[in-house]
Amino acid sequence: MNKAEKVICSSCGFANTPPLVKNRCVSCGAKVEDLKRASSQREELERRYRHERFSVMWFGISLAIMTVMTGALVLGLPIVVPMLDFEGSAGMLVSIPVWFLGGLLVGLISPGRTYVEPIAAVFLVAVPTAFLLYLNQTVKTMPGFMYVLMSVLGILFTSIGAYLGERIQLGPPPKTSE
Repeated sequence: MNKAEKVICSSCGFANTPPLVKNRCVSCGAKVEDLKRASSQREELERRYRHERFSVMWFGISLAIMTVMTGALVLGLPIVVPMLDFEGSAGMLVSIPVWFLGGLLVGLISPGRTYVEPIAAVFLVAVPTAFLLYLNQTVKTMPGFMYVLMSVLGILFTSIGAYLGERIQLGPPPKTSE
């Protein structure tokens, strides 16, 4: 037989002739796997959660979702229900879960892996939101640097939401065959 047709056991080094019974080494009984197949499965599992490229289309969709959700809940809801007053620090506290849900929504509906797009979109929404809430604060006041910190916290929660949305969309990881 040709040496290329033999399968070498990684445990004992014995040259087995295929086909192997139950993928076991004839000499020592250790499980012998095809290394090319195992590496391609491993690469597929590693590639499963990797972001491939920045999608301008999903950035635009993320920006629209974040803008509409933030505008509706932080600015629009107090107009409809006057008892709610999301000015100053209360507006920033409401914005963080809104951005988390926006990241989760984008992660759920987007094909492929889109982690960066909602984060970039919420950055562009957080800056004017924090600026607007800082300028309009009357009773519920906070120093300016706290608006920056709350915006960064909102961006962090957006990344967590986008990651969770992608994980939910992809489903559980495939079982490894052993």
